[in-house]
Amino acid sequence: MQDRFDVVIIGSGAGGAPIANRLALKGKSVLVLEKGPHLRPHYQLPGKRSDFRRDELYASGPEKVLRVPGVANAGESYYGSHAEPDLNDEPHVYRGADGRDRATIEGYTAQLVGGGTQLYGGVSLRFTPTDLKLKTFNTGRAGLKGDPAGDVEREARDWPVEYSELEPFYKLAEELVGINGTSANQQKPFAGGDGYQPPLTPNPISRYAHDGMVALGRRLGSDVLPYRAPLAVITRDHAPSGREVPRTAAGVPDPEAARTSFVNRYGDPLGLKSNTWVAFLSPVADRENFTLLANCVATRLSSAGDRVTRVHYLDPAGAERAVEGRYVVVACSAIESVRLLQLSARQDANFSRRINHNDLLGRYFLTHCFGGARALVPGRFDKSKALDADWATDCCATDAFLRAEGLWAGGAIYNNTSDQALPLSLFRTHGSQDLDTLWKGFAGDAAMRADGFIDFLDREFGRGLSVSFMANQVPQRENRVGLHPSVVDKWGRPSAYVVKTWHPHDEYLMRVLAEQCAEVLRAGVRASDPGYDIERRGAGGLSWGGIYQAENALARMANHILGGARFGGDEADSVLDPTCRAWRLDNLYVTDGSFMPTSGGGNPTLTIQANALRVAEHLLARL
Repeated sequence: MQDRFDVVIIGSGAGGAPIANRLALKGKSVLVLEKGPHLRPHYQLPGKRSDFRRDELYASGPEKVLRVPGVANAGESYYGSHAEPDLNDEPHVYRGADGRDRATIEGYTAQLVGGGTQLYGGVSLRFTPTDLKLKTFNTGRAGLKGDPAGDVEREARDWPVEYSELEPFYKLAEELVGINGTSANQQKPFAGGDGYQPPLTPNPISRYAHDGMVALGRRLGSDVLPYRAPLAVITRDHAPSGREVPRTAAGVPDPEAARTSFVNRYGDPLGLKSNTWVAFLSPVADRENFTLLANCVATRLSSAGDRVTRVHYLDPAGAERAVEGRYVVVACSAIESVRLLQLSARQDANFSRRINHNDLLGRYFLTHCFGGARALVPGRFDKSKALDADWATDCCATDAFLRAEGLWAGGAIYNNTSDQALPLSLFRTHGSQDLDTLWKGFAGDAAMRADGFIDFLDREFGRGLSVSFMANQVPQRENRVGLHPSVVDKWGRPSAYVVKTWHPHDEYLMRVLAEQCAEVLRAGVRASDPGYDIERRGAGGLSWGGIYQAENALARMANHILGGARFGGDEADSVLDPTCRAWRLDNLYVTDGSFMPTSGGGNPTLTIQANALRVAEHLLARL
């Protein structure tokens, strides 16, 4: 087998696949190492039977018992899926509010070719120009709330690239990924236009969100109007990837066939969801200069001087292998990328000196401030005929709103159309907080039987509507990813150890934005059915809040795993330079979400992809 490449990329998700695509199309030799399996849509397999199934039980897997020694939640039940590592084999560990360590599957999102883009909802928002300039925006500000020690001004960082530099790569990513939506009413510049396909018909339940967002913009005095949420699902034939929308029996394109909750909540067997396998890697998979190795675990990097000399990995049989790359790109999701660099430093003194020269690797770990509101709305709707979100608004991302509310940063608000779309997903998430507590609330609810069970179905099915926000978290040096002193994975390597708290301003921000989400639901229902009591007491009443209020909320991540290897313009203040190259390792780049110095006011996937395309252009110039 070939063991020398122009570029070796570790990870096949949003940070790695775009680089592989651009370099392979230019004739460069590229190797992609992926830790997980390779699951494909139906049109790429004999008999057209996809590796993914439209089956919620298959997606969630059977009950297992946690047997990781030394953690506080040992002995508890958990549920995994075919797209994640087994928690007993590869736990992440976080330090809880009580100071005790717990094992968690959080931070993996998915472990397979395509990474988290195989299972994400596909919301693909741009960040605003202010999201990239939060140091500038907050320096010398008066009226900032929830920050008595001045942490925001001290810890905020501007990105070392301007929005105008990133904007053409946003458009390129929208075109190459295959995203539907609208740019009108977004509060971000689209200087070169957008790369969107037309959106699909919104689910009727979403009209409450649309009307409420219109009313919210009017109440805030901005008159910012909603737009169709950009979603990574093709609605027209997609030339860059060769994908086609379904046809009717008469051969007529039928894009509305994509409007199913199975597309975005699970691995999509149709290939309509634009994960990085179908969008970036499949188009170059047959090229002689491209190699994809699935089920291969990168274990460490070795170095000499200012260069990474070899990438060591275990092949599917567990045999140790090594390859060389003129350039090495680490893009295996922020926690695992930081962990790989730290594991490498443990075994290579030269690598350690160069990657740890300022003690910032693993520091300033970020997720998102997130939360929202939920209520039951009048009528009943078939939510299985929906994608992840129909409408979004930027009225809580404008500079005027931030100043008026004393916020350091803002975020996008969008409605979750397809959550709890199917009966099993209602039960699976009842009372739960995240993947760690899957089924826990339902299993522990003694009222969920007999007539109580029937009443629950009748009350909830097809009537729940939620509106969510996604906003910047304040960077904190002590929020970090390290190596656990005692818990190891199935290969005997130290597990990732996550320490994370919410800043008081994070909690204030979440309260403010959750209240706006609640107002969207109030106003939306009031506009069409003023006699309906959306705030009635008891089951089904309007509720809202931020994730900091959840059980074990210190570690809650929303699967947006960011920071830990931030880029910047100052070698003393960042792990990576503005091109995402390690400051003292000339051929090492890190391009997943770990490069972000702030977490942005929206879902990060599109920004990770756009930045990866920017880095790909830089690498082509060096090659």
